[in-house]
Formats: sequence, C-alpha cells, structure tokens
Amino acid sequence: MSNKTKTTATKEEVKPALVPKLRFPGFSSPWTYEPLSKVLKEHKLKNTDGRDVFSVSMEYGIVNQIELLGRSYAAADTSHYTIGRCYDVVYTKSPLKAFPFGIVKQCKFQGEVALSPLYGVFTPPNPHMGLMIEAYFESPNRSKDFLSPLCQKGAKNTLQITNTTFLSGRLPLPIQPAEQQKIAECLSSVDELIAAQARKVAALNNHKKGLMQQLFPREGETQPCLRFPEFQNAGEWEEDLMQDVFVFRQGLQVAVENQFLQNEEDRERFIRIIDITQCNEPPRYITVTKGANIVSSEDLFMIRYGTPGVVAIGYEGVIANNLFQLIFKNAKNHSPFYWYHYLQTKYEEISGLSGSSSMPAISFKTLNHVEVKYPPLSEQQRIATCLSSLDTLITAETQKHEALKTHKKGLMQQLFPSPTHSSS
Repeated sequence: MSNKTKTTATKEEVKPALVPKLRFPGFSSPWTYEPLSKVLKEHKLKNTDGRDVFSVSMEYGIVNQIELLGRSYAAADTSHYTIGRCYDVVYTKSPLKAFPFGIVKQCKFQGEVALSPLYGVFTPPNPHMGLMIEAYFESPNRSKDFLSPLCQKGAKNTLQITNTTFLSGRLPLPIQPAEQQKIAECLSSVDELIAAQARKVAALNNHKKGLMQQLFPREGETQPCLRFPEFQNAGEWEEDLMQDVFVFRQGLQVAVENQFLQNEEDRERFIRIIDITQCNEPPRYITVTKGANIVSSEDLFMIRYGTPGVVAIGYEGVIANNLFQLIFKNAKNHSPFYWYHYLQTKYEEISGLSGSSSMPAISFKTLNHVEVKYPPLSEQQRIATCLSSLDTLITAETQKHEALKTHKKGLMQQLFPSPTHSSS
C-alpha cells in the first residue's frame, strides 16, 4: 500500500461519524450528508385540469390561496402552474424577513393542487423524509446556512436559484426508513400539540372579541347588549368627547443615539412603539433627570404615528417617546383599565381619522372630538376585571404555545446532527 493510500485510509478512519445527540433506541448507523437530489425528485407535472391554487405560508404551510389571502392572485390561465401532491416538498424562493432565501414546506393535504410555477416542487421517497426536510428548514439559521451559498440576488433583490441548484445542497439525514419514520412521528406529534394550543389561543381571542362586542354599546346605542346582573337596571351610559374625559400629552423627544445606552442608575426606561407592538424588545434607557416625566402603571399610551389608535397600559415608571399620545385620567371616577379595553374597540375609527398619507398620524385636536361612552365607575371596574382576567388567561395560553415551539426547536437541535463533513 502506498503512503498516499495509507494517509487517505487513516483520514477516513478518524473522521467522526455523523450522528445526532438524541436518538431512538435500536438505531446506530451513521447518518448521510448527501445532496438533496439523493432523496428528492422534481416531477414538473402541470395543472392542465384547473385545480385550485394554493400558496405557501411560513405559519400555515401550504393552504388555499383564497382562504389564506382573502382573494386569488393567480394568473387567469393556470395551466402552466405546477401540481402539488400529498407529501411533496415545496421550495418557494420568495424572501421573508426571517427567511431571506425562501421557505420549504411539505404538502399535507389529500389530492392535488396548483402551485406557482416559481416554486420548486419535489417528491420524497416517503412522507417521513418530507416531514423531516420541512422541519429542518423551520429554523432561520439552518435555512440560511443551507440556502445562502446556493442563492444569488438578482435585480430588485430577487432570488436567483434553480431547482437543480437547490437539490445540490446537502443535509444530514438518516439512511434507515424506520429511523426516518420514528423521527417524523415524533415531530408530527409535537406539531399536533402546537397546532392544538394555537387553536386554543385563537378560540380565546375570538371569545374575547365577541364578548367585547356585547359588553360595549354598538354604534348608535347607549347601552350594551350584555350587562352584569347587578347593573341590569343601571340605565344608559354616558356619552362624551375624549377631551371631556382625558388630558393628552405628547411623549418626550430624545436624540436617537440616547435610546441605546446601557442601564445605569441615573437613567430611565424609554418606551418605543416597537415595545408596544412586539412586546419582546429589550428595555432602552436614556439619560434624563431621575424621576422626570415618569408615568404610572395606570396611564394609557396611544400610538399616534405609524399605527395610530393602538393602546397600551401597565408600564410602571417609564418615559414614552414623542410618537405616543399619553392619555391621562381627568377625574377619579374613571377606570384606566376600562378605557384600555374600550379604546381597543375604537381602533378602526381612530385609525381611520389619520388620513391616507404614507405614514398615518393622528393629532391631539383630532382625538379631542372622538365620541366615547362609559358607565358608572363600579360598572367600569366590573368590565375591566372581566376582560383583564380573560387577558391573563390568553397570555398564559400564549406562553404555553411559545413554550411548545421552543421545545420543538430544542428537540430539533438534538434530533439532527451538525454536519461534520465538508461539502467538497
């Protein structure tokens, strides 16, 4: 044996096997790190029979375009669209914020549908392999690591990648069909739990929406359809303009660079629109005189710029930026939490008053003349307690939903090995 042959053999012997950290009992064979073309085949079947057009969503998967988007965006003639069949794997090539190189989903419906000719549609050897591939691409990081070297950006930021190039990318995959099935069944069971929890959260939100429609008077009425027993004979609600109920104040204008300072004892928390609308941003701190212009947990915030009409409450000891209206109670006979819930029902009306400019905004003057309705303080408090309790339940169930998704992410990290082979 030549020295060159001996060296090559030695390298092969010490190369670590490609295996996951977490594995089902009974499986020990190393995984492969092969191109997708080894397991996916492009079928290129065309929609000659006029099937319904489906779209691909990161959240909902492959669903009817009209049900997802409210209308069809397909061409008048869809005979050149590609057929998608049960268990097919679809690559969209459409950039999203978290997935700048497109998304990959598996068809999970019976029958055949029409899919955009821009999509890549591929058939796996079995449904389990297709589900594993979909799960692999659910991670923004894994998706980016796989697709980034394969994609080129064209004019107007369009993605340039052929289906053949997509299939040239390599994935770590088990070679035994039985192991593929075990992993797919595990992931599918977690997906079912996540979907069930999502339905529970949606049902609670719909329940709250319907309840609010009954607890607050409709347009042109002075009493709600539903009242708590102790207020059945309490009479009609009061009607006023917002200027008669609230005092408005604009938030503090702060230099941009001051919004990104670290937390120190002489600095205060600074609330921005993104803190209200996304609820997941870290606190920002600005240099101000300690205790200056601090609002309490019972003061309302209303966004006045960009998404005017969105309200929030419960931010203790903060300073709001100048893109907020600060709505302060004008009298002691009002519950701020009642107004928080009530003003949510006024969102569309208030948002509609912002005009049709490219960046909607609403002024104090406009808000002053918005009509509002309210019952006596005791009934306000009863309504606020009911809806706040429901909000607490919705928050708890939403957190369970997020915990399940986090669990799946952690499970994926254990079930899929990190490639130890080079792509050469």
